[in-house]
Amino acid sequence: MKRILVTGASGFIGKSLVNCLISKGLYVRTIGRTKSEGIETIVCDFLKDVIPNNAFDNIDTVIHLAGYAHDLKNKSKNTHIYNKLNVDVTDELLSLSINNDVKRFIFVSSVKAGGPTSKGECFSEEDQIYPNEIYGRTKRDAELKVLEAGNRSNMHVSILRPSLVYGPEVKGNLRLMISGITNNWFPPPPHIKNVRSMIHLDDVIDAIQLLASKKSANMGIFIATDGEKYSTREIYEEICCSLGKASVSWGFPMLLFRIIGFSSPSLKYKIQKLLGDECYCSDKLKLLGFEAKKRLANINETNF
Repeated sequence: MKRILVTGASGFIGKSLVNCLISKGLYVRTIGRTKSEGIETIVCDFLKDVIPNNAFDNIDTVIHLAGYAHDLKNKSKNTHIYNKLNVDVTDELLSLSINNDVKRFIFVSSVKAGGPTSKGECFSEEDQIYPNEIYGRTKRDAELKVLEAGNRSNMHVSILRPSLVYGPEVKGNLRLMISGITNNWFPPPPHIKNVRSMIHLDDVIDAIQLLASKKSANMGIFIATDGEKYSTREIYEEICCSLGKASVSWGFPMLLFRIIGFSSPSLKYKIQKLLGDECYCSDKLKLLGFEAKKRLANINETNF
């Protein structure tokens, strides 16, 4: 892996991945709507533009991070966007990679591609259920495109499914929790024993590079976690500690969370995500030699 094309380079994982690769003296080219400062960038709006063939000139590895994430307000309205950005773009990138003799294609997918989890159980790559939400469905459909491309070519293809990623400048619901705790409006979660899997940003970056370097990772799907099982209460307390704020001993009653959830489908979904179980097993990735180096206590730290 010497000359790498990265999609999604302006995102939470992408920015740190590019910094890491450059620090190792590797050549990095990015492609996307946003020009990366100081890096060769092919400006391309995946929703509107045809991906230019010259983006793949002298590239030996593609790391595909770009995609369309959760849109709680317009799920049905934006079905075509999910399909275009998560499935069709992946398929187009694969075809162009094969045509340009790219050696490796690493697709960063999501644990949501494995389908819904069950309460109290930790899911592995073998526990595949077709996802019941459009984000997970389109990620799974994209994974199948990747595996099909690997079957019809000599290109090394690997798929990484990170669990919930934490680290500096994290986005999404975790950012909302951090903001709420910082500004003293986030209700302390109840003392429940739900189980959630997570992984630090730096460990995701290590896992991506591992999949690109290991021949045995070819045609494989790998879940990535830090190996810990966090309850929502433990996540709350770790974030309080990282912010230098004292956590309170009491917890907001579960019943009140449920009542709040009735006020809107969006809030109900977020509360279910917050207090539900999402446990995953990354033993398969460990067999490749992966070992997570950081835990939730390191949320404000990064090497990149």
